[in-house]
Amino acid sequence: MSNNAETRELHRNVRAGNYGQRSYLLSEDSIFSQFKSLYIGFCTMRKALLLFCITILAFWDVSNVKAEDAYKYYTWTVTYGTASPLGQPQQVILINGQFPGPRLDTATNDNIILDLVNKLDLPFLLTWNGIKQRKNSWQDGVVGTNCAVPPNSNYTYKFQTKDQIGSYTYFPSTLMHRAAGGFGALNVYARSVIPVPYAPPAGDFSLLIGDWYKTSHKGLQQILDSGKSLPFPDGLLINGQGRATFSGDQGKTYMFRVSNVGLSTSINFRIQGHKLKLVEVEGSNVVQNVYDSLDVHHGQSSTILVILDQPPKDYYIVADTRFTTTVLTASAILHYTNSQAPVSGPLPPGPPPGIEWSVEQARTFRWNLTSNAARPNPQGSFHYGNITTSRTIVLANSAPIINGKQRYAVNGVSYINADTPLKLADHFNIPGVFSLNSVPSSPSGSGAYLSTAVIGTSLHEFIEVVFQNDENTMQSWHLDGYDFWVVGFGTGQWTQSSRKGYNLVDALTRHTTQVYPNSWTAILASLDNQGMWNLRSAMWGRQYLGQQLYLRVYNPIPSLANECDIPTNVLLCGKAVGRTKIHG
Repeated sequence: MSNNAETRELHRNVRAGNYGQRSYLLSEDSIFSQFKSLYIGFCTMRKALLLFCITILAFWDVSNVKAEDAYKYYTWTVTYGTASPLGQPQQVILINGQFPGPRLDTATNDNIILDLVNKLDLPFLLTWNGIKQRKNSWQDGVVGTNCAVPPNSNYTYKFQTKDQIGSYTYFPSTLMHRAAGGFGALNVYARSVIPVPYAPPAGDFSLLIGDWYKTSHKGLQQILDSGKSLPFPDGLLINGQGRATFSGDQGKTYMFRVSNVGLSTSINFRIQGHKLKLVEVEGSNVVQNVYDSLDVHHGQSSTILVILDQPPKDYYIVADTRFTTTVLTASAILHYTNSQAPVSGPLPPGPPPGIEWSVEQARTFRWNLTSNAARPNPQGSFHYGNITTSRTIVLANSAPIINGKQRYAVNGVSYINADTPLKLADHFNIPGVFSLNSVPSSPSGSGAYLSTAVIGTSLHEFIEVVFQNDENTMQSWHLDGYDFWVVGFGTGQWTQSSRKGYNLVDALTRHTTQVYPNSWTAILASLDNQGMWNLRSAMWGRQYLGQQLYLRVYNPIPSLANECDIPTNVLLCGKAVGRTKIHG
């Protein structure tokens, strides 16, 4: 789009009062560009002020260069190794020799240049769970957007943590690799010029908690390929260990970033004798409620503050599985540096076993309307509840048998990977890879079948999505490229009258939401990020066997203002081999 066209679009939105809406929320660089264009036009009409204009523009240009966002460079080598997370040696996936992988600490708007070297015997990808990849689904790291990195080869990811803060994770998206490791913490800190709604903590801990199997990732894949579901996990880990230790000074406050990196189960997290103040959830600063324990479901992350205000000794940190017949437990140690006694007594009990307690807790998670997040404007300045939705999509999960094998499906469609990433097929206009709207936008009631499921949407749509769970199991759904408002939970079947109970004022935004058994969850999403985006079950066995699809968010007019160009180092595979790596 030309500068004049962009300027006209800006004026139209300002006149319409849309300048505060997420669908037209401009980045700082974009705002700078728009007003610079306006100023150039003003100068053209007022030649007498030309010298003054040149002076101002020069100042702007210098200021823009000085404000350039940081670049951070990494080289990560992926190998196999041996560890004993459940007490017996087994093969794990290491990154730079570490299990779990290195903690990736970044700040808002950092540019990450990360060279991934694959020394495994199978193709490999990492995905950055919760990083929105603004205008850049090329870097999302899932098989629908990227060719996997072949063995003994490398690929350099180039992405930005644009307008984000919070606690996130990364993990392998290929096959069942994440069952062997390769995952880690990814933390995005606020820029120094942006205030946060709490005092700086004395320390900052990342806790990666998840269920674990003694069976290898290849063995688990064989189970799934044979037409069976995953067995129950063998144990639960905190940071890949049976007993980790976290140390702090009495009287000080510490941040705990808790993420569920497991394959199959929800968890509950608590610390013996200490309260948990929830401050941030997946990029949203939230109302700072205090809890005895927190449920964290598959693929989710929560950030809490803990005051070490108890007598100087050691205390249990506890995680256990939720809504399972057999309860798995992992424990770690909170160690006061002036401790005078080891841990003692029984592990602190968890919440009641039913879902009612968890649902009620989830409803207390609220957006902090007066706090900013990554940008100076308050979160509450975007009134999502006043926007009319363009469409409603109802997605029902199921567990059909197809061709004699266990599969998982969405609206009766069980996803199968194409031989070519959908993003490449879309870019090069390669036929026969996928079809738009190849999955119904509501349950059809017809028989289940296999397909490469894609729903077509338009850039800047504002949509309602209902996740309908008619199974007697927990579900968890994740959307790449976005966060969304979780506006409602309910039991039974969702109907249009269910909207009466929506939270249209201060629902938090997040990238992964739980759906309780025989229940529904409703979200609102502003489709302001063009690309091909994976919407999937965060329960990895279900994802592997078909409970996923892709949203194609599209604008037919090519523009770098809407989407980044194809990377010059893009890997080509399938039907894209031999294509020219230039914008079409």
